Amino acid sequence: MLSFSAESLEHSDINEKLRSTKEDCSVDGCCGQRFIAAGMSGKDITVSGIPGNALGAYLNGANITVLGNAQDAVGDTMNDGRIVVHGNIGDAAGYAMRGGRIYVRGNAGYRAGIHMKAYQDKYPVMIIGGKAGSFLGEYQAGGVIVVLNLDTPEDKIVGFFPCTGMHGGKMFLRSECENVIFPEQVTARPANEEDFQEIRNYLTEYCETFGLNLNDILSGPFTVVIPDSKNPYKRMYVPN
Repeated sequence: MLSFSAESLEHSDINEKLRSTKEDCSVDGCCGQRFIAAGMSGKDITVSGIPGNALGAYLNGANITVLGNAQDAVGDTMNDGRIVVHGNIGDAAGYAMRGGRIYVRGNAGYRAGIHMKAYQDKYPVMIIGGKAGSFLGEYQAGGVIVVLNLDTPEDKIVGFFPCTGMHGGKMFLRSECENVIFPEQVTARPANEEDFQEIRNYLTEYCETFGLNLNDILSGPFTVVIPDSKNPYKRMYVPN
């Protein structure tokens, strides 16, 4: 494994080091450098510290593990691979991602999963262990978003305006969502047995990654959200 310190390095220097080897890599002392591992594939990368915006942007098969928090736009437009964040993430995580997995142990900021989409055999999955901010799944067109609210279940699981413009994909929220207001173009309902089997498939690897008990998580209530329309704003632009 190649290990090096990111202190005093620009993001371009860090990525040059990552691309210069076929070995797995460990990056220590990261402090806000953007675009780390952008577009990379074929290796495991461990980051200590706090990476800046667009960690793993356009990721194409690499596995990234962050031993702390990460800033905005984690996994921006990622195509394949896995990003694991042991802390919290900022806004717009998974922006337009069309494949791969993002696993977050803590909370997510605003607009997580915005423009998430599936493409051919690609099916993106984002699992957030804590809470999510406002506009979760905005314009979601495909893939799956799961929010678990494990640490403060008494708090509201998601902020304002979730699923705005959602026209594809699916969302699982570990809550009865009695205090969540959903837009008219989606259906929110309690999970049934078939849904729980699907949720189990997504959560198995997540729980193994973070050392969590899968059955304990599945014992909580889940709300399933799906869109009612593939073109939710048609009536705004097309005359009757």
